[in-house]
Amino acid sequence: MGLFDQILGAVGNSNQQGGLGQLLSIANTIQHISNTSSTDNSTIQLVLSVVGKQVHSSLQEKQVSEGIEAVENLVNQFAGNSPDSQAVSSLFSPDVQQQVAEKAAQRTGLHVGIIQQLLPTLVPLVLSFFQSGGNPMLNKFLDADGNGDVDIADAIKLASRFLGR
Repeated sequence: MGLFDQILGAVGNSNQQGGLGQLLSIANTIQHISNTSSTDNSTIQLVLSVVGKQVHSSLQEKQVSEGIEAVENLVNQFAGNSPDSQAVSSLFSPDVQQQVAEKAAQRTGLHVGIIQQLLPTLVPLVLSFFQSGGNPMLNKFLDADGNGDVDIADAIKLASRFLGR
């Protein structure tokens, strides 16, 4: 089986974490967030990128202090498309929550309060991307900008292109 076939198989398998169905569901949730917050998709994608980097850092810290099983359990418990404030508090102290919101506000121009309200929705979405970490073909495929770093913006761009948004 060729590389292209492996990539298509990984993305097309709706039963596999990180499959196209999951990406489309996430993209639809982002579209919904955009509509309900009167914010364009590109701004929400920037916020997701900032949140994603902090989630990644927090997961790395948790792996060092508690082990990979604790990280996998946290991701599996909180990943999804539904808001969950416990996901935010499990990863970020109140100070870190404030820092994330301020950094995202600086990059996007959105009010810090709006970003703080979005965190319980955005953090589970970001965790959904980390569920696909066991799928190296998908991770390679999702690196849309070719920089070797699969970030949230890469995956959202891919799903958005598929949806024609």
